[in-house]
Amino acid sequence: MVVPLPGGADRMLDSLHDDTADVTHIATAFLIRAVLNGSDAVAIAGEFNNPIYSLIARPQVKNITDLKGKLIGLADEAGTITISTRKLLQKHGVSNGDFRVKTIEGTPARFTCLRRGDCEAVPLGQPQDLLALNDGYQLLGLSTEVVPDFLYTVTAVRRRWAETHKTALVRYVRALAAAFTFIRDPAKRNSVIKTIVETTGATEAIAKQTLGLYFEPERGVLPKKAEINLKGLEQVIAFMGEAGNLTPPLPAAERFVDLQYLHAAGIK
Repeated sequence: MVVPLPGGADRMLDSLHDDTADVTHIATAFLIRAVLNGSDAVAIAGEFNNPIYSLIARPQVKNITDLKGKLIGLADEAGTITISTRKLLQKHGVSNGDFRVKTIEGTPARFTCLRRGDCEAVPLGQPQDLLALNDGYQLLGLSTEVVPDFLYTVTAVRRRWAETHKTALVRYVRALAAAFTFIRDPAKRNSVIKTIVETTGATEAIAKQTLGLYFEPERGVLPKKAEINLKGLEQVIAFMGEAGNLTPPLPAAERFVDLQYLHAAGIK
């Protein structure tokens, strides 16, 4: 059973501790923060490796330097979306003090801020970034320009719960791996496009553009079989340290994962 959870990323971890959910999907930065604050949550599978977030601006904004003095809608300061967006801005000469910030959780909400004219620019994922480009908004840059190797989201559980539900979790991980194999199979592309259209309301054209962005060429956005990219997780930890969200000595990536369920499912 899938349980929709209102609220931001912290609510995803709360759902494990208040028994709303047994398994959740979470951005790694929030998992790291929760574990360091005493949570026994742990990642058991990878979901999204190298997300492509587009910095999208209103039509009159022609380049990143035009954002000086403007309001930018960002996500949680501790999250990888905001960290990567700030690094992209800095790469183009726009420092943290050069613009104003409004914290907005969720790509749809940030897209709304942009369309209303309240935000001059926002980071958007798919399909909202592609929809925005079709509507005449400007693409200023991509998160992958500054984040070449990342582990963005994972499947997480509580360690204590997982210990007594190993069989179910191994089946879950095996099914997740099969889903990634299906999505990646060029012969299944039409079926995947149909599913995207049916489940998200995106047009067929947008679904095709999204898959093309991920796989043509291969950009490592999705894992092959739900494997956990430890180097990508190390990069998240390093970026959190750079942003001042973690203090040295930085924790090891292995602290936040439990690979036994992947291994039991035959995934290395």
